[in-house]
Amino acid sequence: MIELKGVAHFSIPVSDVDKSTKFYTEVVGCKFLAQSPNQKITFLDAGGVCVLLIKRPAPIHKGDAEMSDGVHHAFMVDAGAYQAAMDSLRSKGVDIFFEEDRRGGTIDGPRFYFRDPDGTPLEIINRTHYAGHTA
Repeated sequence: MIELKGVAHFSIPVSDVDKSTKFYTEVVGCKFLAQSPNQKITFLDAGGVCVLLIKRPAPIHKGDAEMSDGVHHAFMVDAGAYQAAMDSLRSKGVDIFFEEDRRGGTIDGPRFYFRDPDGTPLEIINRTHYAGHTA
């Protein structure tokens, strides 16, 4: 069996690189790292995990379900930053379309969902429990 150490990066398709880079850095809070010379890949940091914005032709397929059948990307914040994150997004005109506080599951904690400029569902979570932690 492969012994994984973590997630090195994940990729999000975007149709407008400049608009999405601005959204993920100025609204979501990622840090800009670099961009390929042809602007097809933008590298961002999200708390130690690399997020790649990958240029794709519009429109980006979002699916029909509100949560795109569960496909989304989740960003973690500390308990003290949770409400401030929600307030910050709302102050920038971002619609929070769902909020919940799951308990007794695999990944617990309060979370809320919103969309990026292409409609990709995103989550902010204060993860209070994760079944994958063995320590």
